[in-house]
Amino acid sequence: MSSEEELIERCKKKNRAAQSELFEQYKNTLYFLSLKYCRNQADAEDNTQDAFVTIFEGIKNYKGKGSFEGWMKRITIYKAIAKYKTKKDIAMDYKDNLLEDTTIEENKMKLPLEQLLKVIQKLPDQYRLVFNLYQLDGFSHKEVANLLSISESTSKSNYHRAKQLLKNAILKLENTPKNT
Repeated sequence: MSSEEELIERCKKKNRAAQSELFEQYKNTLYFLSLKYCRNQADAEDNTQDAFVTIFEGIKNYKGKGSFEGWMKRITIYKAIAKYKTKKDIAMDYKDNLLEDTTIEENKMKLPLEQLLKVIQKLPDQYRLVFNLYQLDGFSHKEVANLLSISESTSKSNYHRAKQLLKNAILKLENTPKNT
């Protein structure tokens, strides 16, 4: 049995030392994942804490199929989505006209990752959730639609709108003179 399997088994027995070890091992990973879905650091911290509570309560159901880290990441993402779904109905934007180009050439983008994350966090909830799920975490539009209780075309529309908003925000930041 690997050390991860042993740690999981000890957590299944509600061993506090094992739970603490698991928390220490994955807290940063799940916190940074939460940052992508939450509006700010405080919300991300709350989401990470809520995710760990769910992980510790549900670890007995983890059967060892697939990546344990992946299982925890899905719980973290679902927690963040559930928070925004219960906070208010997520107003989704649907537009048939999706012709505007939203491409940003990677070699021209000079924005540090931390600043890019802040730009993503400022997106309206419906756009941020769709963008993160589809672009950053590899969900299909069909999966995004099911998770957020929207249509597949609305997922595509919101993704497109998120890219437009991000492009505009990034270009604005890159063209802002730096204070020296």
